[in-house]
Amino acid sequence: MKKNTENYSAVSESGAILERRSTWQRFLIDFKKSPISARFGLFVIAIYIFVAIFAPWLAPYGESQVFPAPYEPWSKEFIFGTDQIGRDILSRMIYGARNTVGIAVATTALAFLIGGVLGLAAAIAKGWVDQLLSRLVDALMAIPSLIFALVLLSIFGTNIINLIMIIALLDSTRVFRLTRAVSLNVVVMDFVEAARLRGEGLAWIMRREILPNILPPLIAEFGLRFCFVFLTIAALSFLGVGIQPPTADWGSMVRENASLIQFAQYDLKAGLTPLLPAAAIALLTVAVNFVVDWFLHKTSGIRDEQ
Repeated sequence: MKKNTENYSAVSESGAILERRSTWQRFLIDFKKSPISARFGLFVIAIYIFVAIFAPWLAPYGESQVFPAPYEPWSKEFIFGTDQIGRDILSRMIYGARNTVGIAVATTALAFLIGGVLGLAAAIAKGWVDQLLSRLVDALMAIPSLIFALVLLSIFGTNIINLIMIIALLDSTRVFRLTRAVSLNVVVMDFVEAARLRGEGLAWIMRREILPNILPPLIAEFGLRFCFVFLTIAALSFLGVGIQPPTADWGSMVRENASLIQFAQYDLKAGLTPLLPAAAIALLTVAVNFVVDWFLHKTSGIRDEQ
């Protein structure tokens, strides 16, 4: 009996390894067949991740290092010049990838944790739980998110923890609506009812029966929601209530160097300086949308005509 159990474990482990290999092989096959836009998006995202991880080694100077040369023009020493107090623009852009993107990813993950769990609970429990959560979400969604975030940050203070918590709470309402909508189509299935009759708990049903069947739309929504959170953080930083100095952030960098645009007729490079962080924001947003569009096409069951 013991020998049979060991053989079964070995077979199961081998099957898991083969499944992981086949999943990776399927990804490579899908990637080779993917459109140019999706490949471009993945390439750009990979570059941003690399820059964010290795920012201290890639940046020529410190994040907040100040030189006695404010508004220094582009040169070999300062490739993109310096800002109004003498900080290197290139270094702050590199560190801004870590700060802006990292905070956006953490905020989006927290929003999905809050909204996803509550959406699944509302779809399974139904009744007064569903009504209470749905009406609370409707009330929060009735208030414009940016204005609400400005008010809450003004009340509780503008630090990174408050920024993540407030934006995650506001964006979790959208995640709740989507999770609840797609879960309602799954909770009526026979396998979910069978799990209930077996006496499985709410958390087990959510994790093992429903979540695996609603992952594709949630993964696609994660990419789209990341773009909205990313742009919201940049907008709040541009308004002065987001990521605070001396922390490098692309939104605040646009605000700090916006006055250089009026000198474009005398020095074109100086006029382009505030557009660099804005272009970094736009490029990442477009790249993520390219990848999300490709993923939605792959998971929708639609096939290209040969």
